[in-house]
Amino acid sequence: MSTTYAVRDSVTMLRRNLRHLSRYPSLALMLIAIPVVFLLLFVYVFGGTLGAGLPVDGGGGRADYLNYLVPGIWIMTVASVANGTAVAVAIDRTGGMFDRFRTMDIAQVSVLTGHVLGAVIRTLLALTVMVGFALLLGFRSAAGVAGWFGVAGLVLLLAFSFTWLTVAMGLAAGSIETASNTPLVLMVLPFVSSGFVPTEQMPPGLRHFAEHQPFTPVIETLRALTSGAPVGSDGWTAVVWCVAIGLAGYVWSRRELTAVGRRGR
Repeated sequence: MSTTYAVRDSVTMLRRNLRHLSRYPSLALMLIAIPVVFLLLFVYVFGGTLGAGLPVDGGGGRADYLNYLVPGIWIMTVASVANGTAVAVAIDRTGGMFDRFRTMDIAQVSVLTGHVLGAVIRTLLALTVMVGFALLLGFRSAAGVAGWFGVAGLVLLLAFSFTWLTVAMGLAAGSIETASNTPLVLMVLPFVSSGFVPTEQMPPGLRHFAEHQPFTPVIETLRALTSGAPVGSDGWTAVVWCVAIGLAGYVWSRRELTAVGRRGR
């Protein structure tokens, strides 16, 4: 099937996913609610204490901790939407939608592409809400136009990459419950990164893991972009991680899609 037909079919599947979003707004609200709760919890319950430990002159306060925390919350927003995508894929698979699509004259990968593109759009909407909410709480950024374009580009690259990974998880899951639990690791990893506390304050073994896992260079890059500081090597490391995870997720998804087709015959 030609690339033109694949693109056309992917757009059709994207429209299908957007219709689901409009018909079930409560699902989108739940995906946004989780990062909002964490933002409020860490700023207003732990922010005073955690902010005092930040490496700033004279120690930090709640306002300093808010600026430090926001990039990590954005990452959790991406992970939350990606988690919902795994569930949506599992619903399609267990509900027989993949069997129906297989009988149609469409590019089979477009079914997955529609989920991925829909998730990226949901991520963009959720992050817009989160940025506005953070600004209302007092978040301030020294980033210029180029810096904000860099933030948007990196976050969308991360969303695209991790969504392909969770699509594969949804296909590989044997049930909807499994699909909802497997991607939870993406919600846990930000806690073991520089998203909530500086890695320098962690024990040596945990610090080594935190500094070399995918989320830390992404968070550090976002933090540098929003503060107007030099990005350094973290920027390239973040991009490499995103590309590697996205490629692995895509290959895994195609393999699982082929396996689903074989089992359906």
